[in-house]
Amino acid sequence: MTALQRPPARGVALLVPLLAGGLFMIALGVYGRAHTPTGFAVGVAGFSAALPMKVWLTTGAAVLAVVQVVSALSLWGRLGVDIPAGVHRWSGRLAFLLTIPVAFHCLYALGLQYDVPRVAIHSLLGCFFYGVFVAKMLSLRKADAPGWTLPVLGGLAFTALVGLWLTSSFWFFTTIGLKI
Repeated sequence: MTALQRPPARGVALLVPLLAGGLFMIALGVYGRAHTPTGFAVGVAGFSAALPMKVWLTTGAAVLAVVQVVSALSLWGRLGVDIPAGVHRWSGRLAFLLTIPVAFHCLYALGLQYDVPRVAIHSLLGCFFYGVFVAKMLSLRKADAPGWTLPVLGGLAFTALVGLWLTSSFWFFTTIGLKI
């Protein structure tokens, strides 16, 4: 085979998803810093304030992320138990939907902050989570992507979400309590 006849390297399939995810991550960070935070919450629907809303929605997303990991392990044949693929898809969709009002509030009302180390880590993890999520979603239907793509991107999304939970919900529960 000549160089012109060789198939492209498998990693090339990841170029667009990773670039899109990286650009999305950077765009969120730039918006979070450039946007003047409003300082007030929008639509806390049944919660006493914005912070408890964010804490409980993030906790729900983190619980669903555990379902994601367990169902992914089942789909990859690592558990010896068959969990329907729909469980993985729907737990992921619901987890993502729970993060939307949280992210909206964080960006709209608070912006990207870096004065307090915990908050800086939380802000950067939020941007990273959405960047990895975009890359994972764009990689789903790429048959020519390396086999490690989805497990690695899914693992990074899970790790980022756990980090977000630790720097927000866990902090809230251990500092303020189980307030709704």
